Amino acid sequence: MSTSTQGTESGVDTETRVFHVEGMTCSACSARVEKILSQVPGVAAAHVNLALERATLTVAPGVEGNALSGPVADAGYRLNAVQDDRYEQEADPRQSRRDRVAMVVAICVTVPFLLQMLAGLLQGWTGLEWLMPVYAEAMLATVLQIGIGSRYYRSAFHALRGGGANMDVLVALGTTSAYVYSVYLVYHLGDGAAGRLYFEASAIIITLVLIGKYIESRARRSASRAIRELLAIRPVTARIRTADGSERETPVSALQPGDVVICRPGDRVAADGVVLRGEAEVDEALITGESVPAPKHPADTVIAGSMNVNGFLEIEARAVGSDSTLGRVIRLVESAQAAKPAIQRMVDRVSAVFVPAVVGLAVITFAAWVLSGAGLESALINAVSVLVIACPCALGLATPTAIVAGAGVAARAGILVRDIESLEQANSLTHVVFDKTGTLTEGRPVIDSVTPLTWRDEVDLLRVAASLQRGSEHPLATAFLRMAADREIALADVSGFRNLVARGVQGDIEGTGYLLGNRRLFEDTCPGIGPPAVPGNGGSTTVWLAARAESGCEFLARFELIDALRPDAVEAVDGLRRLGVRTLLVSGDAEAVAERIGRQAGIDETYGAASPEEKERIVSRLSAGGAKVCMVGDGINDAPALARATVGIAMGSGTDVAMETAAITLMRPDPNLVAGAIDVSRRTIRKIKQNLFWAFVYNVIGLPLAALGFLVPALAAAMMAASSISVVLNALTLRSWRPGSR
Repeated sequence: MSTSTQGTESGVDTETRVFHVEGMTCSACSARVEKILSQVPGVAAAHVNLALERATLTVAPGVEGNALSGPVADAGYRLNAVQDDRYEQEADPRQSRRDRVAMVVAICVTVPFLLQMLAGLLQGWTGLEWLMPVYAEAMLATVLQIGIGSRYYRSAFHALRGGGANMDVLVALGTTSAYVYSVYLVYHLGDGAAGRLYFEASAIIITLVLIGKYIESRARRSASRAIRELLAIRPVTARIRTADGSERETPVSALQPGDVVICRPGDRVAADGVVLRGEAEVDEALITGESVPAPKHPADTVIAGSMNVNGFLEIEARAVGSDSTLGRVIRLVESAQAAKPAIQRMVDRVSAVFVPAVVGLAVITFAAWVLSGAGLESALINAVSVLVIACPCALGLATPTAIVAGAGVAARAGILVRDIESLEQANSLTHVVFDKTGTLTEGRPVIDSVTPLTWRDEVDLLRVAASLQRGSEHPLATAFLRMAADREIALADVSGFRNLVARGVQGDIEGTGYLLGNRRLFEDTCPGIGPPAVPGNGGSTTVWLAARAESGCEFLARFELIDALRPDAVEAVDGLRRLGVRTLLVSGDAEAVAERIGRQAGIDETYGAASPEEKERIVSRLSAGGAKVCMVGDGINDAPALARATVGIAMGSGTDVAMETAAITLMRPDPNLVAGAIDVSRRTIRKIKQNLFWAFVYNVIGLPLAALGFLVPALAAAMMAASSISVVLNALTLRSWRPGSR
């Protein structure tokens, strides 16, 4: 059984359990099951998703499964625990096979009725009349009504016994009315009833409902395919290196942090970890959405579930099971898909009274036609049309199918939505506030320019500077070492190395003392001798190199370092502008640095030298002015602003604090995904509104037409089936969405 980490509900420890619910046919069913579960002692909250056929319960520890499944079974449904290694309980293969057989039999039995109807339509043109023998009609209709249609009677009985009414009540009432009336005519008129029977109405209704449910269930499974794909890539076993150097295969569930995992070509990475030895290209597409395999070397991180394409890796496991990136991805998507938006709660209230209201309308229709003098036959057929055209299914499926499809396709693109509220709020965002480092920029400094101040050439100056930085752990040191490595410059030995915090470094190379650092270093070390006034490009971090001399310091070079703009940052800002969203850059770096990055990226407003408190204040000020603000960041210093924003988005390459605070996490450091998150949110909410509009319009128009006698039962049944299928198929169009798609 799927059980989450314990939390608290009103000060009491609780846990989340997930169950598969069998037997639901419409939103009235899901509302009924939810009400039953909510009333079980120990259940703090219950959410039933019709599209996923899943119940997510918040319960007190120790609540027995029988206490939950018993009341549900009494109402005619079945509650089965979802296993940890499964996202949703797949249908029993035998039951699926029986459903297909029943549908095929129903179609075969219905074909003669369809041919009889077609012959009647063509009689005016052909002059030919063809009618089945009365008793053949009765026999075929009985096979459908009593045999295949018995499922509707069982479901309707359980629903009514439990104090509710579902779609099957409408189907059972409608088909039984047509069938019983036709049997009555056969009994009293015998062969004289030919041409006056309505067996084809009940037969076609049953068959169309079967076909519609079959197509609908397949489409619903397709809507949740993205999350099932994620689950399918979870490896079951792993090969680990034991203490004596041998290899041993073990279940992934038994892995512990610190285990050394062997990963060969074609293997799935069994845990989040760090490469200890080996090189390989790793396909992370299903987790991060990045289609190009990433090269992995010692000290690089790898993600559980990614595929080793072509190399050998030894990996130290750091996060395993549900703590891994893949585990968190699945947990977040499940959470988003299980919840209900506010609009769905309104639909649930409508669904609770929908079926009784339709039955009442059918009774009124029957009485009105009888009183008008139209006769019993016309009154009955119009009442049957009212019963079978009503479709609570379309209302119940409108929201969850869109959420399942939208959250799933977002996850496949590397966009993780924490909950449905975040998806709703992202739909209305008006402003996006970017942090700079690691968000719009690469997050690692590079040397933008080298300005020699003496006769010494650039290569020699880089050799000295990189040699001094080899002993430093400052982020700027990596820029010098990286450039020296790229130019294949051999580094020199350094003696007397000292790391001067917040100022720079110093050391001796080949008998000469050197200083490398910012202006403050030289103010403290060489009083009265400041760096020369050399024009720079602005918006960069300046580092000076000097040699110790009798006069104090001899300045040798100036290095300008920048945090380079990401190649796709301009495109990302343009994408937000196309969505009508205003962009801001709020950075802790100097004003000049922030302005340079903002200007390069095309940002609307830029703020530099901003503390974490100042970032939070800027977000608060925008929100107070009526703006719907999204904060995008990746560091601990962004957490207050992420929490304050309408929607916080954390870059997946950032800190755990940022990702825990944010409502949306991007699995790869691509700023284009910010616009993608807003776009997929808007499209999902748009699909929900479209589905609900058409579901309501369909019932508002269809029910009066049926009551007024403009629809025969067979056509009403076809429209009812089509409405549910169209809602699901409309939601499935979200599966073609990709970030940047129009």
